Amino acid sequence: MLSVIFKMIHVTGISIWIAGLVALPTLYLQRKGREGNDLYRLHAFVRALYVRLLSPAAFVAVASGTALIFIEATFEAWFSLKLLLVAGLVAVHIGSGLVILRLFEVNGRYRPHRAVISTTLSLTLATGILFLVLGEPRIGSAFDDLFTPGALGEMLQPLVPF
Repeated sequence: MLSVIFKMIHVTGISIWIAGLVALPTLYLQRKGREGNDLYRLHAFVRALYVRLLSPAAFVAVASGTALIFIEATFEAWFSLKLLLVAGLVAVHIGSGLVILRLFEVNGRYRPHRAVISTTLSLTLATGILFLVLGEPRIGSAFDDLFTPGALGEMLQPLVPF
């Protein structure tokens, strides 16, 4: 039952987080031509969305996902690839925060091709995560030893003098 509760929390957090990452570039494009009070209201909305909704959702998604690692003891190659894609989502999230800091300066701008790239990247990472989680694909047996718990320690043992 604990696993089901954490999965619900995890899926909810991931859903809100990815939806926000996909929506933000469209909001950035609204910056063009805005000045004064209009610009201030857009800035306040985008910052609030990022700080009050997306960042907590990202935290909940990562924290509940970490808890699920221990609850379900998942040590499969596909899971390691999923974590790599989640790291990509974290990078997009950080990049979005940096965009918000710069976009609303006096000469801030956001070009449409950047919105396409950011949205496509977010959707590709989310699709990859779904593919890995729902399909749990079997990664080639050549990598089995690489993904077993303690494998990194065994690989590095000859390099560590003690």
